[in-house]
Parts: sequence; structure tokens; C-alpha cells
Amino acid sequence: MSLYLDYNASAPICPEVLDVMFDVYKNVPGNADSRTHIYGTNAGKLVQESRNTIASVLGVDSSEVIFTSGSTESNNTCILGIEDYALQTGKRHIITTAIEHKAVLEPLHHLETKGFTVDYVKPDASGRVDADNLLSLIKADTILVSVVFVNSETGIIQPVDQIGKALKEKEILFHVDATQALGKLNTEIRNQDYDMMSISSHKIGGPQGIGALILKRDKQYKRPPISPLMYGGHQERGFRPGTTPVALVAGFAKAVELCEQNLKKNMENCAAVKTSFFEAIKNLPYTINGAPEYCLPSTVNISIDGLDAEAAFLCLGDGYSFSNGSACNSSSHSLSYVLDAMGLDEKRKSEAIRLSWDGSEQIDFADFAEIVSSMI
Repeated sequence: MSLYLDYNASAPICPEVLDVMFDVYKNVPGNADSRTHIYGTNAGKLVQESRNTIASVLGVDSSEVIFTSGSTESNNTCILGIEDYALQTGKRHIITTAIEHKAVLEPLHHLETKGFTVDYVKPDASGRVDADNLLSLIKADTILVSVVFVNSETGIIQPVDQIGKALKEKEILFHVDATQALGKLNTEIRNQDYDMMSISSHKIGGPQGIGALILKRDKQYKRPPISPLMYGGHQERGFRPGTTPVALVAGFAKAVELCEQNLKKNMENCAAVKTSFFEAIKNLPYTINGAPEYCLPSTVNISIDGLDAEAAFLCLGDGYSFSNGSACNSSSHSLSYVLDAMGLDEKRKSEAIRLSWDGSEQIDFADFAEIVSSMI
């Protein structure tokens, strides 16, 4: 069995989460919005309890947690949902980074076809954008700034804290895609200044198909002026119509609860795995993609000199399952646009691989290093 090292794409579901979901599927059959019988009441109560759990970990009010199908839907709602507000205010300028997930970049490209202008800030070779450079692009008609908390390909933490503080007193919406930060930077998430945030369950051992959009209220208790993308019901305060998937919501809440309880231990274990990885490959010719001081302990992105990434997948696939970047790009076989934005040359991009884990077990990378050594 190949060792799974692609947690940034999707983490294996936790057994405790499965237990919770099985119990819900078996014993809570009601629709959470059915108010006329005990089955609906019990389902609604469970959804609210789950919302409370997630809100507590994030440090927000439970009314600010809107369940979605995942970060892609949350990102799309934040970005495409500002169009009506932009028409009302006449503001059509957006600032983002060139290393966002496609769930941010593609909705922005769509808005560009409708008359919006977008600045895409590139990082330097560290993989991190310069906050001052980004903030210098603000104009009178800037309506939104959207920045990923942690890049999924490199694991590099972006300066969202500095950006959020600078935008706090400005009439500019700030959206943070915290998909890769949840479960790793929970304390930092709680201390952020933002208006909207996207998170997903399946990156932290929860079920696929469920996530959340956090819409913070301002001093007047008003939500960000976001319009829903779908219509058909009042669920999720009108932002996301459709029957609430009670078991998925409960599983998501359990995963959030577990990632908070085990945060310190998991991050220490992740750091130990990273140390053992670099110890195993110390005699190989490699270059780290992204500055280590800004990188999560759960992610490695390296280019091994003389080893094409596609060849690495073929030769190492029986023992190790990893990737060369975001799953949203895996079918195209094109080189990473994230590494391209960092200014890496074609050879280094073609040799880049990403490994990611959760620290639940120690990993012996000796075979990995031995196989790679025989290939270069």
C-alpha cells in the first residue's frame, strides 16, 4: 500500500468523524428545517450545536458561520457575490495574489469580463507576497482584497495579519481563504482582522462536500454586502438554499473539534516528520521551493535536481503518494502557475514535487531517498 502524502489535497477522514456521521445517518433522519415534529427539531438542534462548535474554535459568533459545500463555493460566493454591491457603489477594483487557488482566480477572471479590474500581486522567490506592495495598489474604487492564508502548493504562510490590520479601518472588504490554515494556525485565525473567510472540512480529516463561509458583522452588526449565488430557500440565512446535510455538518464540527484539541501535538509531530524527511534526503541534490521560515511544518515543496516530477510519480508511486501541486491543476499536466509566479525556471518547475502530511504517524523516508538516489 502506498503511503499517503497528499493531505493538502484531501486528508483521510478521522475514525471519530465517521462514527459521528454514522450515528447521525442512523438516528437523526429529519430535515433540519422541519419545525413540526421531533425529528426535524433534533436535526436542527444538531446543526446549531455543530455551528456553535465551529464558531467557538474560530472565535466568531455562530450567526456568522454559513455552511457551504466547501471552500470553492465559499470563495465563489465572496467574489461573485460582490457584483451587485459594486454596481451600487461604482467600485470595481479588486486586489489579489497570483498564487491564489483557482477557486479564487477563475471567479475573478469572470468578473474581469464584466468590467472589473484586478491586480494580481506576485510573490518573490520566498513564495510570500509583500504586504506593503499589495497595499500600495489600493485605489479609490477598490472594493475587495482577497488573499490566501497559506498557499496549498508551497505551504507558505502569507502576511494576512498585516494586510488585515491595514484594511481594518478602510471601506474595503477583506476575504481570506483559510482552507490550508484551519487545523494548523487556529490561534492565528482567531486573531485575524477580516470580513469574509473560507474553510473546508476535508483538509482536516472531515468529510468531503462540506465547508463554511464566515461573514463577520461590523460595528453596526451588518454582514458584508454579499448577494447569494443561488435561490430556492431560506436555509443558511438565505445565502445557501437547499436541505442542510446534517451528517456532513456534524462530521465537519467533529473534525474542527479534534483539530483544535490535537493542534499542538499534531504540529509538533508534523515538524518531526519534516525533520526526518530532510535528514533522509540530505545527500540528494535538491532545492526547497519557498522560504522554510514561512512554511507550515506539514508541507514540503522541493525540486530534486535531475529528477522530473512525472518520472518521480511513476517510480515512487508504489510506495509514496504525493503530487506536484494543487489538485485543481493535476489533470492539465501543466507546470505550476504558483512556482511560475515565484520566478522559478522551467527546469526547477518541472522537477518540483509536494509532500504533505498530518503528523498522525512517524514516517521512514529511507526508501524514498534510496529510490530517488538510484534515479538521478
